[in-house]
Amino acid sequence: MFQDITIEELLALRDKKELVMIDVRSPSEFQDATIPGSINIPFFDDNERAEIGTIYKQVSVQAAKDRGLEIISAKLPAFIKTFEGIKEQKAVFCWRGGMRSHTSATVLALMGIRTYRLTGGFRSYRRWVVDTLEKMDFKPRVCVISGNTGAGKTAILRRLQEDGYPVLDLEALAGHRGSIFGHVGLQANNQKTFEAHLVTKLLQLKDSPYFLIEGESKRIGKAVIPEFIVSKKDTGTQLYIEMPIRERARHIIEDYRPWENKVELLKAYSRIKGRIHTPIAKDIEIALHEDQFETAVSFLLEHYYDPRYEHAMNKYEQEIITIRANTIDEAVVAIKEYLKSVDVESKHINYT
Repeated sequence: MFQDITIEELLALRDKKELVMIDVRSPSEFQDATIPGSINIPFFDDNERAEIGTIYKQVSVQAAKDRGLEIISAKLPAFIKTFEGIKEQKAVFCWRGGMRSHTSATVLALMGIRTYRLTGGFRSYRRWVVDTLEKMDFKPRVCVISGNTGAGKTAILRRLQEDGYPVLDLEALAGHRGSIFGHVGLQANNQKTFEAHLVTKLLQLKDSPYFLIEGESKRIGKAVIPEFIVSKKDTGTQLYIEMPIRERARHIIEDYRPWENKVELLKAYSRIKGRIHTPIAKDIEIALHEDQFETAVSFLLEHYYDPRYEHAMNKYEQEIITIRANTIDEAVVAIKEYLKSVDVESKHINYT
């Protein structure tokens, strides 16, 4: 038979890369939120799940079970064959560790395929995420990479992360760039998915003396940042990247690829054009329609984003260190030089 394991046991095996986690819920449930790293082998598809739920509510529990058995019986050969193709250890879970994961694990065991089943299902994982975030005593200090829109803050962070520096990339976790145009070309994560990725990353960083983060607002797309991260950001040292506006415009165009996402960009722009002086707003709209993207972006930076960012920065009372750079490469080098002042032994950042 199969073996039940707790969420703590499952995550320990996952972190050791000793098993594959398999979410047997429907595709829409999996898409909404799952345990990071899981694959989806659905017991029922979305339509089948909806049908059984209707029978459960309108007819009886037994009738729903009978219909479920009828559906899964026809699918069992393909279902089992898919599991046979996974040679690693396996752990299955559904919403609450009920019928779908129990039946999956039982049938697989009868076919000689050993698997674990997560006690309490995805709901137990979600409870663990919420509890962990609420109780987390996160010690590392923070350096905030800030700067006007287009200064390449995200690219700088990711370069530093590639080079082994401790980075909390909130935009990557949220699937959003954090601006009114931040969703363009991306798939934003909901709060549950954001928190699942966040807690994993925070546990990886918890023993670091410091971490690097971008100067974000409390909300990034659909995700809200926990208050203890916001507090650290608001009190951390600001490394302010100062870069020429033409270079910033180039970064934005490279990142957003407006020629591929023009409809989305125009729709997003319609939400803010009323906040821009009318003649300038009209010029920006004309430039976007006529594919004059450098002109449109430069005007947006000068007349919308830069004034807003200056206003936001005036609220900060902590130390601000300006890093003047002409390119992202120069900014990365300058930040690395600055971070040489980190005292790892005392787990403190010396700002000298």
